[in-house]
Order: sequence, then C-alpha cells, then structure tokens
Amino acid sequence: FWLKVYEITEGDKQSKGRALQNLMQIPPDDKVRAIIDIKDLQDEEYINNNYIVLCTRKGIIKKTRVADFSRPRQNGVNAITINEGDQLLEACLTDGTRQIMMAVKEGRAIRFPEAKVRPTGRGAIGVSGISVDTETDEVVGMICVDSDDPAVSVLVVSSKGFGKRTAVEEYRITNRGGKGVKTINVTEKTGTLIGLLCVTEKEDLMITCKSGVTIRTSIATIREAGRATQGVKLIRLDEGDEIAAI
Repeated sequence: FWLKVYEITEGDKQSKGRALQNLMQIPPDDKVRAIIDIKDLQDEEYINNNYIVLCTRKGIIKKTRVADFSRPRQNGVNAITINEGDQLLEACLTDGTRQIMMAVKEGRAIRFPEAKVRPTGRGAIGVSGISVDTETDEVVGMICVDSDDPAVSVLVVSSKGFGKRTAVEEYRITNRGGKGVKTINVTEKTGTLIGLLCVTEKEDLMITCKSGVTIRTSIATIREAGRATQGVKLIRLDEGDEIAAI
C-alpha cells in the first residue's frame, strides 16, 4: 500500500492517532509489518537501482526492484506469495550492495551478501535466507548492513530484557539458507531473542514491553560484547512481563 506522508495528520505524543484502515484499504484482519519511506517514484534511475527486500517468519527472503512498486494502486498490490503457515515479517530498502542479516528466536544469526538473492517479480515466493529448524523457532528480524562502515554494530535484545552490541565482522559471511552462527546465549534467564537492529552510537534505543511500558536509552551506554555472550540487562521487567518490540 502507498500513502503520501502529508495525508497523515500530525499529533502530539499523547494523542491516539488515526486508524490506518481509515487511510488505506487494509483488510480488517491484516497487520502492518513494515514501513518504508521512498524518496521518489518518478526517478527512473532510483527505482531501477534500488530494491525492497522482504523476509518471512519461516526464513524466506525475496528481493524486488522498487520499479515494480512504482505505480500506486488504491487497494494495494501483492508484494510476495506467502506459503501456508508463514507470514511476512520485515521489509528493507537497499541499493543492491548491502549485506543481509537475519536472526531467529533461538539465538542464531546469518550474514550473507545481498547479491546472493537475485531480483524477482512481485508475485514470486522467494528463496531460503536462513534455515528454521523447529516448529517453535522463527525469524525475529532482518537488517541490511553496510560492512564498510566501522560506526555500525549489530544490537540484539532478548525477551527478558538482556541485550548487547556486536561488531558486524564477528558474524562471518556465509551462503544464504544456512543455519547461521550464535548471536546471543539464550538461557532461562535471558529468554528467547526478540529482535536485532543495525545501530550507531549516536542513536537511541526504544524498548516497549507487553505491559505498555516504554523506555528510551542511549545506544552508547550498551557495551559491545562477543557473539556468544548473554549481554547486559537493559530493562528491569515485572514478573510475567516481556519485551514486545524494539
């Protein structure tokens, strides 16, 4: 679906906002998974050299040129064919030269060059990005990183409030579709992996809990640690509460 930003009314922090169903024709039982800001849909060079990368909970990844999404339709278009029992998780805008990282709930992450995924049309299913072994495991996030930027690190957070930053280089480059490597030591104390983000020290992290509590903390205060560690406590949670989103 497309929406011009000026069509969204501006509100203050406490205001409720408008239901998206009032702004675009989203089916009532569907949910928004990702929001991407696109500079210009008329610029031929831009839309033919930039891509939207989609990933699903079961580890499928798909890359499509922005040009395929450059003719807005009121009732939306199909961006990916989803297999039964799977659902879309994330979407990123890339320039074709990035590296893709995906992480699963059980604490593994994979890093591979974007070039390993060839562009396909909107209706295609996609290819395997990371192997998801068990019924209970699933992909929790995907990021597109620029490995040449030393300021960038990978932040991972677990459901019981633990997190850490790790240098991108610590994740060796592999082929897509593999198992990946350990990204956080998942234990009873840490809970399962909830998400991963591409961060710099100038940014802040916002954590939202299932109870509705939100905290904001500076990325610079979260120390860098190795891949296989459990990280540090980022937020104290009440009994039974968990992190919902980062």
